Amino acid sequence: MNMVLTQTTIPTPAGFPWLTLLVCIPMGFALAIWLIPWLRSIGKEICLAVSGAVLAGVLVALFTSFDFAPDTPGAFQLGESYEWMPAIGLSWALGVNGLGMVMIILATALTPLVILASWRDDTDPNTAAGYAALILALESFMVLLFCARDLLLFYIAFEGMLVPLYFLVGRYGNGDAQVRRHAAIKFVLYSLVGGLVMLFGIIGVYVHSGGGDQAFHMDYLTSGNFHPGAAGMWMMMTFLVAFAIKAPMVPVHTWLPSTAAVARGGTSVLLVGVLDKVGTWGMIMFCWQLFPAASAKVAPVIVVLAVLSILWGALAAISQKDLLRLVSFTSVSHFGFMVLALYIGSQTAIEGAMLYMVAHGVSIAGLFLLSGWLTTRGGTQEIAAYRGFQRVTPTLAGLFLVSGLAAIALPGLSGFLPEYLILVGTFKLNIAAAMVSILGVVLASVYLLVPYLNMFTGPIDGAVRTVKDLNWREKFIMVPLVLAMFGLGVLPGPTLNLIKPDAALMYQAVSQSGSASAPEVIATNEGGAQ
Repeated sequence: MNMVLTQTTIPTPAGFPWLTLLVCIPMGFALAIWLIPWLRSIGKEICLAVSGAVLAGVLVALFTSFDFAPDTPGAFQLGESYEWMPAIGLSWALGVNGLGMVMIILATALTPLVILASWRDDTDPNTAAGYAALILALESFMVLLFCARDLLLFYIAFEGMLVPLYFLVGRYGNGDAQVRRHAAIKFVLYSLVGGLVMLFGIIGVYVHSGGGDQAFHMDYLTSGNFHPGAAGMWMMMTFLVAFAIKAPMVPVHTWLPSTAAVARGGTSVLLVGVLDKVGTWGMIMFCWQLFPAASAKVAPVIVVLAVLSILWGALAAISQKDLLRLVSFTSVSHFGFMVLALYIGSQTAIEGAMLYMVAHGVSIAGLFLLSGWLTTRGGTQEIAAYRGFQRVTPTLAGLFLVSGLAAIALPGLSGFLPEYLILVGTFKLNIAAAMVSILGVVLASVYLLVPYLNMFTGPIDGAVRTVKDLNWREKFIMVPLVLAMFGLGVLPGPTLNLIKPDAALMYQAVSQSGSASAPEVIATNEGGAQ
C-alpha cells in the first residue's frame, strides 16, 4: 500500500508574491544584461547589487511573512498558485517549507559572494558581465528548484539550470578550451539522461493522478488523488536515477570531478554547494513523499550504495594529485552520508542529513574558493607543486585549514553535528553501516589534512616567495563563510528548529512504509534529536 502523506501549502500573507519576485527578478536582470549592450559595461556591478537585493528580500520574507511555528508542522508557506498551462496540468505553484527556506538562504547568500569572487577574473567588461549574468540566471533556477510546488514546474527548473551551467563551465571555465567543453558536455549529458528518465516518471504521475489542471500540484497529489499502485516502483526509480546523478552517488558520480577540475571556483561553489543538493532534496520531497512504499523496498540497496559512496569518495580523494578534483571527491563522500541518512530509517539521521545539506554548502564553498585562489596564484592545480605556502600566505592557509576542519566534522564547526546525528541514527538501526561510515570519517582526516601539510608547511622555494596573500576582497568574502561554519557548529538550534518539522514529516512516510524500527519510533515519540 502506498501511504502518501498530505502536504499543505499556506497562502502568502496579504497575497504578496514573495517567491515569484525572488525567482523572476534575477532572471529579468540577467536577460536585460544579455539583450541591452550598453548595460554590459556595468554588468557585474548590476548583478552584484541585484543579488544583494534578492538576499535582503529573502531575509525580509523570512522575518516578516514566514511563520516559524505554523499550525500545520512542515507546511509550505508563502504559497502562490496561478494557472499557466491547464491543458497539461502545469501551474505556477510556489511554496517553501523550513528546509526549502534554509536552502534558499544558502543559495542567495552564496550568489553575491561568487560574483564578488570573480570580480578581477576578467579584464573585458563584456566577459565579466556575461559571467555575472549567468550566475544571476542560475540564482533564479536555484530559488525555483527549492520552492516549486508543481512537479512539472520543478522539472522545468531541473532541466533549465543546465543552460547557464553549460556556459559557466564550457565558456568561462579554466584551462584548455577543448577540455572545458568536454567536461561541460559530459555534465550536461549525465544530467539530461537523468532528467529524461525522470520525465517518464512525471508522465506516469499525470496518468495515475487522473489528469486535470492540478495534476502536478503537490498538494493535489498528496491529498488522496494519486494512486500509483504497482506502477509506483518504476515511477519512483525514474526519479531516483535522476536524483542519484545529481547527488552524486557512486557509480553515477564521474561527471563531478571532471567538471570541478575546469570550472571556476565560484561556479563549483554553486554547483556542488547548492545545486547538487537538488538530488537529496528530490529524494526527500518526491521519492519518499510520493512513493514511500517503493522507496522503502529499495532502501537497503541505497544504503549499500551510500556507504560505498562514502568510502569510494574518501579513497579517491586520497589518491588525487589535482587539488580541485580532490575537493570534488570529498563531496562524493559527504553526499554518501546524506543519502545514507535519508534511507536508513531514522528521524535523528534525517535531521542530520537536512542539516548537512546546509553545513556542507558552507564548508565546500570555502574549500572551492580558497583552492581556486591558491591555484591562480600558483599557476597549477597539482598538489605536489605547492610547498611552504603557510609562510607567505598565512591568511589563506589558516582559512583553508578552518574550511577543511569544518568539512571533516571537527567539533565546534559546521560539519560536526550533522555527521554526529547521522551516525547516531545509523547506529540504532544498522551497526555495520555505521562502522563502515566511521571509517569514512577517519579517511576524511587523511584526504584533507595530509594535503594541507604537504602544501602549506615545510620549506619554501624561490617561486613561492613572490606569491601574495589574500587581498581585502577575498578576506571579505570569507568572513560570512567562516562565521557560518562556527555558527552552525556552536549555535545550530535556529537552523534545526526550521528543519525538524520537515524531518518529522519525512519520517512519517518512512515509518508508515515499514522501513523504520521500533526503537526509533520510541525515540521519535520522545522528541527525536534535541
